Amino acid sequence: MKRYAVPLLTALFLLMSAAVPQAAADNEPASAPPVEVSAKACLLMERETGTVLYAEHEHDQLEPASVTKVMTMLLTVEALDSGTIHKEDLVSASEHAASMGGSQVYLKEGEQMSVHDLLKSVAVASGNDAAVALAEYQAGSEQAFVDKMNARAKELGMKDTHFVNCNGLPADGHVTSASDIALMSRELLSHDTIREYVGTWMDTIRDGEFHLSNTNKLIRFYDGATGLKTGSTDSAGFCISASAQRENMELIAVILGSKTSAERFNSAKSLLNYGFGAYTLVDAAPETPLPAVPVTLGQQDAVALERKDSCTLLVPRGDADKITTAVETEETAAAPVQAGDQLGTLTISVDGKPVKQLPLTAAETVEKLTFGALFQRLWQSMAGTGRAPMNAVGEEPSGSASLSSGQG
Repeated sequence: MKRYAVPLLTALFLLMSAAVPQAAADNEPASAPPVEVSAKACLLMERETGTVLYAEHEHDQLEPASVTKVMTMLLTVEALDSGTIHKEDLVSASEHAASMGGSQVYLKEGEQMSVHDLLKSVAVASGNDAAVALAEYQAGSEQAFVDKMNARAKELGMKDTHFVNCNGLPADGHVTSASDIALMSRELLSHDTIREYVGTWMDTIRDGEFHLSNTNKLIRFYDGATGLKTGSTDSAGFCISASAQRENMELIAVILGSKTSAERFNSAKSLLNYGFGAYTLVDAAPETPLPAVPVTLGQQDAVALERKDSCTLLVPRGDADKITTAVETEETAAAPVQAGDQLGTLTISVDGKPVKQLPLTAAETVEKLTFGALFQRLWQSMAGTGRAPMNAVGEEPSGSASLSSGQG
C-alpha cells in the first residue's frame, strides 16, 4: 500500500498550556480530575462523538422526575419531522390530561391547544398536563405512548430505563440512569426542530394570556446554554439534563438526585466548565486531497477516493497540535470497481498513537473494458507509434498502409 503522511495545522483554539488526561474511547468514562458534583449520579458527554468525559454512578437506576420528558419530546419531534403530526394540529385535552398535578399549564378538559403550544409548554414550563395531551394525541392513550417510549429507549441502547408515564410524576418502577438520559438527550438534540423550544427563556400561550418561564435557569445565566430539561420531586430530588455549546463543541451534563435546586445547577455548571476547559473538537481531515487509485483494464485509468465518516476528533486541548494523519491506498485496483469498495485507510494519530481509522472507498463505479473498447485503445496506442495492430496471422489488416512508409 502507498502511504502519505500529512501533519495537521496547529489548532487555533489552544487555551490551556498544560495537557489534561486524554479522553477514553467513545462511550467510556475518561479518567479525570475531581469535579465538584453534589448528586447521586452524573455524566458529562460530548454530543457529536458521544464520548463520555466524566461519570459517577452513571448506570444507577434512579427516578428522573420531569427529565422523563426528554423522551416525550423526542417522540414528538420525530413525529413532527416525519410529517405524522404537524405544529398547527389542534389537540383536545382529555379529562386524564387535565387531571395532572405538579408543573402544569392548567389545561381544562376539552380545551384545544396546538401541538406547537403544547410542545412549548412541555419544553419551557415542564407542563405535565401538556405532556399527557401530546402523548394521547400521538398514540391514543398515555399507556400506548409509554409503550412507544420504552421501545424507543431499547432502540437507543438505554439498558437502565423503564418508563411508566410520560411526564415523570412519581410511579413505582419508573427509573432511568444518567447514562441513558445522556443517550436520549443526544438523540433529541440531533433534531433542529426542538432547539427553538428548549432554548427559549420566556414565552406565552393562549394568545399571550399565559406566561411561560423556563425551569432551566441555565438558559438565562450560563454562557452557551442550549437546553435541555429539569426535573424534581420529593423522591427523585433535583435533576437536570443540561446542554451547552461553545466554539464548535456541544456538551450534555446529566445530574440526578441533588438535594437542592442550587446544587443541581451548580453541579451541571461544574461539569460543563470542566468539559469546555479541558477538551476541544478538531477537524482531523488531511490538508491535501486524497490520491486517486490507478485502475487496470478499466474504462477509466483511475478512480477517486472518498471518506464518508467524520474526521472530527475530541482531544484534550493540550494535544490539539499533536495530531497527524496517514493515508494508505491500494497500489492498483482491478476493474470492475464498484462505488463504495474500500481501497484505502485513513489513520488519525495523536502524539504518534493511532486513535481512529476510517475506510477510504471508491467514489464511483469503474466498469471493465469490453473487448471492443480494449481493441480500440490498442489501435489508438499503435497509431500513436505509427503502426497498425496485426491480425491473427501477424500481418497488418488488408487495405491498410504503414503510417511510416512515406506513401500517400
